[in-house]
Amino acid sequence: MSEQQSSLKIERSGPSGQIARVTLNRPEVRNAFNEGVIAELTAAFAELGRDPALRAIVLAAEGKAFCAGADLNWMKAMAGYSWDENHADASRLAEMLWTIYSCPVPVIARVQGDVYAGGVGLVSVCDVVVAVDTAGFCLSEAKLGLLPATIGPYVVRALGEQASRRYFITAERFSAAEAYRLGLVHELATAETLDEKVEALLSALCANGPAAVRACKRLVQDVAHATITASLRDDTARRIADIRASEEGREGVQSFLNKSRPSWLA
Repeated sequence: MSEQQSSLKIERSGPSGQIARVTLNRPEVRNAFNEGVIAELTAAFAELGRDPALRAIVLAAEGKAFCAGADLNWMKAMAGYSWDENHADASRLAEMLWTIYSCPVPVIARVQGDVYAGGVGLVSVCDVVVAVDTAGFCLSEAKLGLLPATIGPYVVRALGEQASRRYFITAERFSAAEAYRLGLVHELATAETLDEKVEALLSALCANGPAAVRACKRLVQDVAHATITASLRDDTARRIADIRASEEGREGVQSFLNKSRPSWLA
């Protein structure tokens, strides 16, 4: 099943449509952002996140580049914006990034080409990133007298503080191999093996308990930068108690002990 929108291609596959593929479909402008793309991505991930049957989302792109950041025509329009208009515009981008980052469904980025500026933010909000070894990355905002502000919280988490210091202020291009070394990219692939790597990750995700996977994603986001207080320790104890007592948790443990297949693998 597929749905064609002006800037996105959305497809469902797998048993009961458990995999969604959201593809940026503006190769003629290197899949750059504008108001329309931002609105469509926000709406698409908000809707997909509400689907309890969905197991994983693949974020991909058509053409040679994954995402080149801001669309030139959009940038020309922004040049004449007031402060209030700039703030409202940036807030919409911030909301799009948060919607993808906080989507309860795991998101895999399939990076088939170069990633610039806001595109690095788009990659950073995904849970797993697979990139071709020929892709280049660049936080190019400073070259234009700007800064990667709305994407900053996610890029710093994904790239690390020290690397972010360097690449924010130098706006240097860095390779997929360097992105992998720094942890922004989880898996490198050739163009020929990119889809094979993505499919392997999808298989791994779908082999796990659906509710457990969502709970794991939320757990990482909630504890990654939290101080380990008594309150946090109690919260984690409550989380494991909740899932142990759940139908899925009980079935998973019994299936393991009985060497049988749980229902999500049927």
